[in-house]
Amino acid sequence: MKVGIVSPISNILGSWIEAAAVLPINVVQVYPDKWHDREAAASTPRFRTSIDINGLVDADIIVTDCWPLDAESEHLLDYQITPGLLDKLHPRADFVPCPPVSRGKEVSADAMMHPACRVIEAKAFLLHAQNAVLEWACDAR
Repeated sequence: MKVGIVSPISNILGSWIEAAAVLPINVVQVYPDKWHDREAAASTPRFRTSIDINGLVDADIIVTDCWPLDAESEHLLDYQITPGLLDKLHPRADFVPCPPVSRGKEVSADAMMHPACRVIEAKAFLLHAQNAVLEWACDAR
């Protein structure tokens, strides 16, 4: 499985890098070089970085995260997920934008309506995870 992460160094990216270290998945961070996780790329064999957005077209899952606060939009627009990019994916690929999603930045508004977009399913799963944590915390008291 190949997971494409369109994100600067972040918790989301870090979670996938940790998964690549122990699971049989390949993870690629596609983003401008300035925000690459070079340390993880050097130490995690199934993780690599790229500046080429077309490196996502053979991914099974694409995940996004918010743009860095210090970034200028014009430098990141080439990394925006659009329907055109999603149309290039294989038919069973999934796109999971990480909430909160900034439409018009990391994701175009119309990409959120694309058949590959799984934002509703991701939010539903997150709700179950949050409920489990709350239940565990209440039981621990």
